[in-house]
Amino acid sequence: MLISQYLHHFKLCSKHPSPQTARALHARLFKLGLSHSQLLLNCLLDAYGKCGHLQDALNMFDQMPHRDLISWASFLTALNQANRPRQALSAFPTMLVLDALRPDNFVLTCLVRACAGSCELRMGKQVHAQFLLSRFNDDDIVKSSLVDMYAKCGVPNDARAVFDSISVKNSISWTAVISGFARTGLKSKALELSQAAPVRNLFSWTALISGFVQSGNNIDAVHLFIEMRREGIDIVDPLVLSSIVGSCANLALLELGRQVHANVIALGYNSCLFIANALVDMYAKCSDIISANGIFSRMQLRDVVSWTSLLIGFAQHGRAKEALALFDEMVSEGIKPNEVTFIGLIYACSHAGLVDRGRDLFKSMTEEFGIKPSLQHYTCFLDLMSRSGHLDEAERVIHDMPFQADEPMWAALLSACKQHGKTKMAIRISDRILDSRPEDPSTFILLSNIYAAAGLWDSVAKVRKLMTAMEVRKKPGFSRIDIGKENQVFYAGETNHPMKDEILVLLKELESEMRRRGYVPDTRGVLHDMEQQEKERLLFWHSERLAVAYGLIKTVPGSVIRIVKNLRVCVDCHTVLKFVSDIVKREIVVRDATRYHHFKDGTCSCNDFW
Repeated sequence: MLISQYLHHFKLCSKHPSPQTARALHARLFKLGLSHSQLLLNCLLDAYGKCGHLQDALNMFDQMPHRDLISWASFLTALNQANRPRQALSAFPTMLVLDALRPDNFVLTCLVRACAGSCELRMGKQVHAQFLLSRFNDDDIVKSSLVDMYAKCGVPNDARAVFDSISVKNSISWTAVISGFARTGLKSKALELSQAAPVRNLFSWTALISGFVQSGNNIDAVHLFIEMRREGIDIVDPLVLSSIVGSCANLALLELGRQVHANVIALGYNSCLFIANALVDMYAKCSDIISANGIFSRMQLRDVVSWTSLLIGFAQHGRAKEALALFDEMVSEGIKPNEVTFIGLIYACSHAGLVDRGRDLFKSMTEEFGIKPSLQHYTCFLDLMSRSGHLDEAERVIHDMPFQADEPMWAALLSACKQHGKTKMAIRISDRILDSRPEDPSTFILLSNIYAAAGLWDSVAKVRKLMTAMEVRKKPGFSRIDIGKENQVFYAGETNHPMKDEILVLLKELESEMRRRGYVPDTRGVLHDMEQQEKERLLFWHSERLAVAYGLIKTVPGSVIRIVKNLRVCVDCHTVLKFVSDIVKREIVVRDATRYHHFKDGTCSCNDFW
């Protein structure tokens, strides 16, 4: 009778997690001499895991005089729930050797989930083999977990093969296989499976939408979200909202992002931590750093992601001092920074020329916070040195770091050599990059420009020949402007837009006024053998100028013009946009390939350091 009462209490504790209750029950078990009951100990272990008290669960598991399959299933579940899948996998051999147990269907499910959580495909296949050889090889729950594992490990065809073998397919297995195809970019297969699903509920929609966002199909994700809303699907779980907020961030769709934010508030999810974090990131990436800061300041609960999202936003918008001040406040509040935090901090220093502070932060990663710098940290640090003209030190960073320098690192150093006029160093590095056969189209363009500027036309020909052999195509420059529900994309040199005449007239008027104020076109970036007038004509038709002119024609006077450009803003366009912002008295925000530029009253937030 006493044992059944405790079982009831443990059941309640698992349903309504309370670590204090679990500890109190644990103490009473020992006091009443019931600690020998395997059934009660397993229930207690399960309760600790579900209450999130992993250390208590680990201690108890280690101290158990006898462990059975239920003990192991509870222990592995606790590790998975605490996001320690690798620890769960490393503990498994102990079960086979010390406890002499063979896994049952519950333990196999836990192991498969651990493989999914750590993307351990090789181990997952080994567990799958054990499952097939076991007497549980027809268990649909294990099969559903295998579908999820293969999907998360990026092998959707294997997920589909297991899915097809499930006798009774539930919503979990349908959701997993849809997600697998969506997240690996196999759009048509994912849509086909979604249409074939017996029930299209919120979770299958979420799997499809979040998978598309993860694979970069953001526009499709937005259209699916709109379709889901039209079908009247109740949003009883906020995960889909965080996915679509992320999609708005990636596309820099501020107006849509605001509409989704209104949905979040209407549905009562604005206090959800991961939704609030996503909104901070979205507003920052949509160039509205003021709204990002406003959401952050109203958050009742913040984690390292909250602080880091705003910090990176400040950094990308050229507000390095605010980013560094936010970091100091974050540390003073006891929030330990992570790897991403330091990427944002060094980036902030790099784009503001704060060399000494950047050096100190790079050292503090290891010395104060125990974070081992990754290749990405070294790349950011090298960028800081390069941009600031410390090119010899930057090259030493490449040679001294414990990683093999990749193409982006050498390209960053080469770009800095070009910027600082270090021709000999630039040619030496260019030769090295060319010998290693680069792959990124932008690297080829940079090499061609370096050789062309130095008059090394044989090397230019070699670069172009290699580009042809490797079928490398230069990305066309384009700029997108969003005006409410309307958005327009302009390509460099585009002359067939319906409003081309109005745009041309306005651009000529602006250029005339700019020249009156002292503007002289900077044609150094046009590395073609042509007349000066022709070079100026090429600059005149750059995509961001077309987008700005369109925005000036179509938007309300005084409103901010927001543009997204796929390439880095050239030096001449940067100068032009400063002039235009002063002439028309409008703020122009450009999100280019590396940062955000806020042009206002003839100046830019980057202080011409970008």
